[in-house]
Amino acid sequence: MNKSTLYKGCLEPILLKLLHDHGRMYGYEITQKVRELTGGELQITEGALYPLLHRLEERGILQVEMENIGNRIRKYYALTPLGDRQRDKAQSELNTFLQTLQILLKPAI
Repeated sequence: MNKSTLYKGCLEPILLKLLHDHGRMYGYEITQKVRELTGGELQITEGALYPLLHRLEERGILQVEMENIGNRIRKYYALTPLGDRQRDKAQSELNTFLQTLQILLKPAI
């Protein structure tokens, strides 16, 4: 099974946790932080990240700030109060899922 298939459903909780822990971040910074924290095991593509960022922004979970950096405008993302609540919910759901997988993968006695 392809690792990216396994990680796909975990991307939202990962993103919300990163923003909770680091405050505002921009897209490339998010991809690099995930790569750094996982020792390169997980690499989020722009094709997976940006549609998720846009969906979460539309749902009011993320707020966006634009900042001029040199000749470019950089979009920073941060959690809204609704985003904080969604992070708690997503983390809980992911923990339950991981516990269920552990039960299923436990060696039979």
